[in-house]
Amino acid sequence: MDPRLLLDVAVSAVALAGWFGAYGLVRLVTRPASPAPAPATMELGDEPPALVSLLVNRWSLTEDAAESTLLDLAARGFVELRQPGDDPLQTTLHLPPAPPDDSGLRPYERRVLDRIRGLAVNDVVPLTALTFRDPGQAKSWNKRLRSQVVADARAAGLSRRRFGPAVTTLLGAAAVVVGVVVGFAVGHYGVWHQAEENFGIEAGFVTFAVLTAIAGLSPGERDTPLGRQVAARWLGVRDWLRGHEQFDELPPASVAIWDRYLGYGAAVGATRLTSAVLDLGMGDRSLVWSSYGGTWHRVRVRYPRFFPRYGQTLPKLLLRAVISIAVGAFLLKIFGRTFDLAPSTTDQAERIFTFVFDGIVVLALLLVVAGTYSAVRAIADLATERTITGEVLWLEVWRSTAQQENKPARPWLHYLAVDDGSGERTTAWGLPSQWAGGCHDGDTVTIRVRPWTRRVVSLSVVGQGRSRRLVEPAEVAETDGLAASRGGQSGSVEPGSLFTAAEVGQALGLPVLAAERLDLPGPLAGAQFRAAGDGQPVLTVQAVSGTAGQWIWRLNSRGQELPGIGDGAYAAGERAVLRVGDRAVLVTILGDARGRVAYLPWLLAQCAARASAGHEGATT
Repeated sequence: MDPRLLLDVAVSAVALAGWFGAYGLVRLVTRPASPAPAPATMELGDEPPALVSLLVNRWSLTEDAAESTLLDLAARGFVELRQPGDDPLQTTLHLPPAPPDDSGLRPYERRVLDRIRGLAVNDVVPLTALTFRDPGQAKSWNKRLRSQVVADARAAGLSRRRFGPAVTTLLGAAAVVVGVVVGFAVGHYGVWHQAEENFGIEAGFVTFAVLTAIAGLSPGERDTPLGRQVAARWLGVRDWLRGHEQFDELPPASVAIWDRYLGYGAAVGATRLTSAVLDLGMGDRSLVWSSYGGTWHRVRVRYPRFFPRYGQTLPKLLLRAVISIAVGAFLLKIFGRTFDLAPSTTDQAERIFTFVFDGIVVLALLLVVAGTYSAVRAIADLATERTITGEVLWLEVWRSTAQQENKPARPWLHYLAVDDGSGERTTAWGLPSQWAGGCHDGDTVTIRVRPWTRRVVSLSVVGQGRSRRLVEPAEVAETDGLAASRGGQSGSVEPGSLFTAAEVGQALGLPVLAAERLDLPGPLAGAQFRAAGDGQPVLTVQAVSGTAGQWIWRLNSRGQELPGIGDGAYAAGERAVLRVGDRAVLVTILGDARGRVAYLPWLLAQCAARASAGHEGATT
């Protein structure tokens, strides 16, 4: 090997090794301290639990920051934790009718409280329903909370950047030197070999850029003198809490007894049971909380994986069926005559061949039967399409295209789990990926589906969910406007007053209870009627006016037109829509009443008369 090449490589390697050695030394010197615990004490300090979690974990934030903040908010009266049974997982969060003044809350405390308030239905949300259903949202929410905690710790003088400006500048200056050395070595090699193109400058610049980028990456936080002192005191509190044998077995609802000690116990890692129950990360996709119908309930979701028909289009299914039938018929034609279950020959080789041919014939029969069955079911599936309305429980990528050269994998089918109020179990639908961006977990959607293939053939969003509002920031004025529209504008008609229980019972042929108001997302106002026997929802009424009303009318004005009712009316399956002025009313039949659609036009006529009276009152 050319000794001059070895020299150039050695010089570059020494320069790079020197820089990375300096980088490693800086990381070693700036490691966060591990202060010795102060004497055990029960005296709490002024620092909030999230900051305590940062300090006692060597200036590294964990999920305890959000969980301890939630418990501290409960101890201060912003929320109430109630456990109705023996299982801590049954704990529910309740918003008090007269909460304390929240103007003094820190940003991360407000972030946790806003999530609770945003998900609450009738001021109640199950504790385990606080989890996220989208990995991106979970990561973004927790990342912002951690940055807010770190900013608060720096402002209080308890934490600082591990790599300060001086360290970053020093590593950057060293990167300049290394870049020059590497560039000179590459240029020297090119000159000696009389290369047509010399990449010395480019090599030096790339080296400098890479090293500078590494130096600019933040390795986290480190201690300050005040931070070490405060951390030692809180480690003493941790030792005192761990001295109580039953403290780590306390459930979240025990915050009513232990007050702020439980929140600080979660921050320092002394509450095993409470920390196991609390979770503000990703939820369980197979057991999802739903608020559809106005009350919280859990729905168990099944996600099909191994059945090739799920989510497939009719042409693909028919093509597979034709291929299966053709292959089976071809094999039968070739080997059908040799079929013999009891060969009389005594030749062992001939008997083996006979059994092999028999297996091929059986396989051919199976291919013909399976292909015929698939073709019949696919055509029947097309004829049995139905429309359902419900709340989106889960949405995630199911299948993607294969990754090719210069082309990344692209999703083409999503899982879509929807709770339509028909039961506690459901199977996810196959949603074409081009529609996945139009809906969000918690949204109320109307979908047209094929039951056998579980394929969604059309989707429309009729109401935005609470989690969407938690992700998409809104101005205060917009929030107030939505609240006003939900509470009723001047002259608006409550959905529950558009029908009487007797009228609904007459139309559906079963006794129903009085209307219950629904807390629906966005500007929608809603009510539902339940069966008098089992209490299951049988009919929902949703009303919205203004621009949102016009939008929902355009989305749902399809199916059979019903002339002479209001300013326009349509019925499609168990769902009907009515327009009166700028107000749109959606009526959906649910549960045991499905299929009883004969009286939908009559119900809409009653609704139109009362909605028209309210509309005229609003305009006079």
